Amino acid sequence: MRTAKTLLAAVALMASLSTPAADLLEVWRAASQNDPEAAMAQAQKATADARRIQAKALWRPGLEVLGSAGRMNASSAVNGASFAAPGFGQSNGVSFATSVSNGNTTSWGLGLRQPLISGELSARSDQLLQGAGAAEWQSQITRQALILNTSQRYFDVVLCAQRLNLLRRQQHAVMRSLTEAEDRFKLGDAPVTDIHEAQARAKALKAQVIDADNALQLAMSALQEASGLPSLSLPLAQPAADVLSPLPGNEEEVRVLALRNYPALELLQTRVAVAEAEVRGLGAGASASLDLVAQATRQHLTGSGDFGPASNDSRQQMIGLQFRMPIDTGGRNARQREALLAVDQARAALEQGRLQVGQQIRSVWLALDKAQERLQALAAALSAANSRLDATRLGRSVGDRTTLDLLNAENDRTAAALLLIQGRVEVLQNSLRLDALLGRLDESSLARINAKLVQGPDLQQMGE
Repeated sequence: MRTAKTLLAAVALMASLSTPAADLLEVWRAASQNDPEAAMAQAQKATADARRIQAKALWRPGLEVLGSAGRMNASSAVNGASFAAPGFGQSNGVSFATSVSNGNTTSWGLGLRQPLISGELSARSDQLLQGAGAAEWQSQITRQALILNTSQRYFDVVLCAQRLNLLRRQQHAVMRSLTEAEDRFKLGDAPVTDIHEAQARAKALKAQVIDADNALQLAMSALQEASGLPSLSLPLAQPAADVLSPLPGNEEEVRVLALRNYPALELLQTRVAVAEAEVRGLGAGASASLDLVAQATRQHLTGSGDFGPASNDSRQQMIGLQFRMPIDTGGRNARQREALLAVDQARAALEQGRLQVGQQIRSVWLALDKAQERLQALAAALSAANSRLDATRLGRSVGDRTTLDLLNAENDRTAAALLLIQGRVEVLQNSLRLDALLGRLDESSLARINAKLVQGPDLQQMGE
């Protein structure tokens, strides 16, 4: 039996060497190019750049060209005019009259406006710049979410694969116990209840194995689709025995860093600034503005009227300053009240976010601070479960333990092994969550976690 186990271990080792297990960093780099969240983060970053361009464009000169053509009626009459011309002398009380009926008219104009002073444009520019900052923070949040989601999908596959392996090992052990119970019953050395207990446990395990296999296929499919690696296959690199990393400080220091650097809080703070800029913009809309303007226009009208053929040609050029002061803004006060309420809402959301971050920091920090003790306890529990299983097997062989005792020991050993694997994964995931709260979650964080993964299953360290 020992020789057979040695051969199986050698075959497994050779297989693992010939086909290296995919690791977390490899999967992340593929997901960063394929996952829709990556495209979303890039689009959000591009939105920030576009808003900054808009903010600059507000203060650039605006140029417009106007043109029209159509049919037009026109008439003019001047009475009591004074007329003077060489050779005609001067005449008073002169009347002039022109008219065009259904004439052809064309006009064009060219205008240039350069804002010089405008409270409204200043507020709009500030709002766009704040909005650009919000888009950048949103992009960072989306990218961090992608990192966490990718690692979660990866470790979901690891846990599902380990659970399936452990259940299959337990299933094989239970089938051996069933065979032994049947043989011993035939020899009159065991009651028939041992067979029934082993059969019941074997059937229950069969259902659990089917469920575990389905869960593994679903988790693997989700990881393959998100990463764009359809050829990705088991085994994946898995948590080693040493998954702990030093904490960046005590709980209060970590909390202060998170409140200062967490991207989600930065986004909420930026939203407050955007809402405040909206209030300033509405107030500035009723303030004076000064523009440098230049215009050139021409209008031409030809046709026939009451006095025969007529035409009119008008040209104008102007350059100067234009001052504007709104008198009646119509409903602006109501919009300002609404904007002020939006500021209050944004500030309340910021305070709520601070409270939530404080709670998240405490939860993650405590989990990591107590991680070493917890993992040691879980490892000790697994060691005790292995010892109990060995003792129960020996006791069963000499008649001091029942088949049910052996089945329960096998079940407890499987549960203890799975808890230890889950504990290691939770430490790695909490380490990534802490980096996210501190605003420093990036590929280097994944590289640090990836260094704590080993190729192939770690079941040998957990006992047979």
